[in-house]
Amino acid sequence: MADGYFPKWTEKSSGTIMPDERLPVGQTIVVGLQHVVAMFGATVLAPILMGFDPNLAILFSGIATLIFFVITGGRVPSYLGSSFAFIGPVLVATGAAVASGPNPNIGVALGGIVAAGAIYTVIGLIVMGVGHAWVEKVMPPVVTGAIVAAIGLVLAPIAINSASGIGPGNAEGTGFARFIALVTVAAVGLLAVHAPGLWRRLPILLGAIAGYLVYLVLANGFGMGAPIDFSKVGQAAWLGMPNFAAPVFDARAMVLIAPVAIILVAENLGHLKGIAAMTGRDLDPYIGRAFVGDGVATMLSGSAGGTGVTTYAENMGVMAVTRIFSTLMFVAAALIAILLGFSPKFGALILTIPGPVLGGLSIVVFGLIAATAGRIWVENKVDFSNARNLITVAVALVLGAGNFKLTLAGFTLDGIGTATFGCIILYHLLREPKAE
Repeated sequence: MADGYFPKWTEKSSGTIMPDERLPVGQTIVVGLQHVVAMFGATVLAPILMGFDPNLAILFSGIATLIFFVITGGRVPSYLGSSFAFIGPVLVATGAAVASGPNPNIGVALGGIVAAGAIYTVIGLIVMGVGHAWVEKVMPPVVTGAIVAAIGLVLAPIAINSASGIGPGNAEGTGFARFIALVTVAAVGLLAVHAPGLWRRLPILLGAIAGYLVYLVLANGFGMGAPIDFSKVGQAAWLGMPNFAAPVFDARAMVLIAPVAIILVAENLGHLKGIAAMTGRDLDPYIGRAFVGDGVATMLSGSAGGTGVTTYAENMGVMAVTRIFSTLMFVAAALIAILLGFSPKFGALILTIPGPVLGGLSIVVFGLIAATAGRIWVENKVDFSNARNLITVAVALVLGAGNFKLTLAGFTLDGIGTATFGCIILYHLLREPKAE
């Protein structure tokens, strides 16, 4: 790449477009819009599940992407969207439930998100100073995979309750809710496997639309469930300010949520390694900057009511298909997202998504989080005949699945926290003695 803080992008209109190359302006905007579509389903779903304002999440995904772009010097192609790693700790810290409306304790969640971003930023600064090898030693693939699996497992009961329609005043749920959830799951699966071309990269978004339409027909048309209320969509303005919120720095919530920084480090490191493999460019010199960019963006988002953010695999998939890696297309995507964030009508429409549809999406998404662990282990050839690896993973999975809580000095760690710290500590405690 060219010398200087930012590269000198050269124009190119065909073939593989590298990070320091750019498409013509019109094509850059179109490709940027495609990346907005790719991130949209997950970036909107995560805040809804936590009771956050989806408009703010979209807005701050754009702002976060611009921050990341600047701090990495425009060298790392990436879009930053809502991180699912925060869902479990946020729901536990706030006592909220999926699809139950605005989170009444959002302030304490935001304080925890800011704390996670601060830890993440400090890790990035250390990496910039001494290199990144120590990160991989402290959290090798067997450990990061175990943590990721625990996150997916601890969220499983939340997904099932939402999919069943279980909530205040309805302890048993309904058959209609379960039917809609299963229709949504099936739609996501069919689209992921059989949809043509780039549509296959958008199964969450398209699956949500399919589930929404089925619910609309059966509930609003045939009275089989609570009808979707569009009155707030009609009342909302096309343009307006989002509903900002301020963080509350509660020690218990911060202890629950801050460890998510460890997951974000693993996600970002994997993202950079993947992009490096696809482009043939060595991105290791930018690992520290990437951590700092993501950490600063998470702190800013959490300080005003947004979700924690992370680099998005969905957009990495689009890059793999299109072979377009220009970092400038993410500037275009970020600006489009910021414009959408200032539309209350857009946000009101998102909030009409029925609970069972969100439940179906949650089953898939939370399951994919857990299943990602398997991919991490396979790709890194983790040896499960090694007792150290096997026991580390086994303990983490049960701590997460059982939501094992541990109270220390007045602070309570939930299943994600105990699984995270437990598997890191256990892995290093079980270090095999050196041969004499």
